[in-house]
Amino acid sequence: MNEYKNPFIYERADPFITKGPDGLYYFTASYPAVGDALHGYDRIILRRSKTVKGLADSEEKTLWHAHKDGIMSRHIWAPEIHYIKNTWYIFFAAATDKNIWDIKPYVLRCKDKDPYTDNWEEMGVVKRSENDELSFRCFSLDMTYFEHGGKHFLIWAQIEGASSLFMAETYEDTPWILKSKPILLTKPEYDWEKVIHKVNEGAAVLKTENKIYVFFSASGTGAEYCIGRLEADINSDLMDPNSWKKLPSPVLSTSDLVGEVGPGHNSFVTDENGELLLVYHARPYSHLEKNCGTYCSESLYDPCRHTRIREITHKFPSLT
Repeated sequence: MNEYKNPFIYERADPFITKGPDGLYYFTASYPAVGDALHGYDRIILRRSKTVKGLADSEEKTLWHAHKDGIMSRHIWAPEIHYIKNTWYIFFAAATDKNIWDIKPYVLRCKDKDPYTDNWEEMGVVKRSENDELSFRCFSLDMTYFEHGGKHFLIWAQIEGASSLFMAETYEDTPWILKSKPILLTKPEYDWEKVIHKVNEGAAVLKTENKIYVFFSASGTGAEYCIGRLEADINSDLMDPNSWKKLPSPVLSTSDLVGEVGPGHNSFVTDENGELLLVYHARPYSHLEKNCGTYCSESLYDPCRHTRIREITHKFPSLT
């Protein structure tokens, strides 16, 4: 059993860790902004290590910088790095300088086998399928990818009255192009999903022998942030909204923690010892007292969201 220090990496929100085909672990996250949108959220970073624990002190490299103006110039958020059909991709959200809330999902593709290089190309905004008039028509972010049963899926958050999660099939060869129209996975319904803001976002997929779980974050980005869960049977039609069931209570919130508040935007990884880990961000309790050292009344621009790791003691059967 590994013991992971917390915070694991300071000032890195929306953390994502994956193990590559080379056996190395890769970490990326949102690079913070301090005070306002002009002072950060301007790059995509990557770390790598032979072990998960080693990511805490490994060199952090900037793979890509935001444009000075135009598209992909503001609010570079929630990057995720995925290895799909022998190619590395990074999904991330970005806005324009003309409208910093006109946020859409974009994709980078690595032209090398080694993602720890500068040889990344912009594939542009994620494109919807023919006759799809819903996907990405407004504020859309936090895209994640998973494969199941030979099919490939993207999940993202989109504001349709409230920030809700949508899912569509995509192509293995061109995962930045949707193959189907989307379905609505979940929208804010319970009180814990509607604190300050009505939000479901930040999906993370966990597959087991019997179930597919989608964990997601809810409410505003301060101490009210928390993690909920959807589940579907492994053999169900994942594109049927009726296949998915949502728990009526969060699975992780401030009340479950000591010394930290607002857990959310998680990912999962299995470490080199076979331990399943929850990777997430949370703020120190001092943020509640406006005493975290970087406090900003607009929580998005307070960089005190730190990456944290916890071993999952609940044993999901036969993880895949």
